Amino acid sequence: MNGAGSGGGGGMQFQVVPISPLVKKLIIANVAIWFFLQLIVENLFLNTPYITQLFSFTPRLVVENAFIWQPFTYMFLHSESVFHVLLNMVSLWFFGSELEYRWGARSFLYYYVACGLGAALIYLFSVVGYGLILGAEPAVYGIPVLGASGAVFGVLLAYGILFGDRVIYFFGVFPMKARFFIMVIAGIEVISLVSAGMGGSKVANMAHIGGLITGYFYLLFWTRWQQKGWRGSKKSKARRNLRLVVNNSQKKNSDDSDGPKYWN
Repeated sequence: MNGAGSGGGGGMQFQVVPISPLVKKLIIANVAIWFFLQLIVENLFLNTPYITQLFSFTPRLVVENAFIWQPFTYMFLHSESVFHVLLNMVSLWFFGSELEYRWGARSFLYYYVACGLGAALIYLFSVVGYGLILGAEPAVYGIPVLGASGAVFGVLLAYGILFGDRVIYFFGVFPMKARFFIMVIAGIEVISLVSAGMGGSKVANMAHIGGLITGYFYLLFWTRWQQKGWRGSKKSKARRNLRLVVNNSQKKNSDDSDGPKYWN
């Protein structure tokens, strides 16, 4: 995800699961938009990046012109570099398919979109806050951000948490468990952001980090919500299993005080 660079991940080798149905649709949508709308329509017919400028994520346009659709649409656009869309889609296939098989299509879609939206919003707040601290408008305020990397980084995080013991061959050479691979990726993004600054790189590192942060808190609250539901379900089931037992038998010569007894 960037104004011109790539995101996702590369140099990975591990057992690949069959591509899942929703992941296949997401990949087809991303590639179709990139190839037909951005490369063919924009470059050949419009001869101007009108579609990219309108639907990519530009903080200035969101804040000043209320282009509120951009935090969603930007994740379906990519730069002209084939490696940008290729790395994102390969990462989505490798890591997202197994998550979809585990969660189901609907839950995976909610998570994927939430990570993309969260990455954009965290990037927006970071850029605005950075400008307020500097007392000047940062250069990236008017630079478009595009790519599925924010959502893909959220997918990477979920994979590292759920399948942390899986071995990944980083760059096809260095074997490491998935959880450590995610730590390495996150560390690279943080170091890149600190060394290059908010606007010193073509890659939107803060958006990548935003995808990781969003994914973490999404999974945290989702897990707590499910646990709360499970506990509530168990209590409800226990209450349903309770029976009201009435003992209407009365001893001979007993008075009214020895009437029916109830146990719950």
